Amino acid sequence: MAASSRAQVLRLYRALLRESQRFGSYNYRTYAIRRIRDAFRENKNLSDSEKIEELLNKAKANLEVIQRQVWLSTASGATEWVEKIPPGMMRV
Repeated sequence: MAASSRAQVLRLYRALLRESQRFGSYNYRTYAIRRIRDAFRENKNLSDSEKIEELLNKAKANLEVIQRQVWLSTASGATEWVEKIPPGMMRV
């Protein structure tokens, strides 16, 4: 892998991890970080430049999805939202 490609991959990896840290939910955060690390480890010895480019594009799209999800969860206050049981449904 060329030095510029390596730098680009590392930049993207760090951006994915950094953005995943912003998930309010512990479960989402740990799942995203684990999946990112696993995917990058699985492909770390890849030498086919076309495959690398394909995976980079996929990772960039995933970064946009993560950014959107983080924004939606913080904008809507979804992390503080608690489902309330209607009074007639409570069992004692």
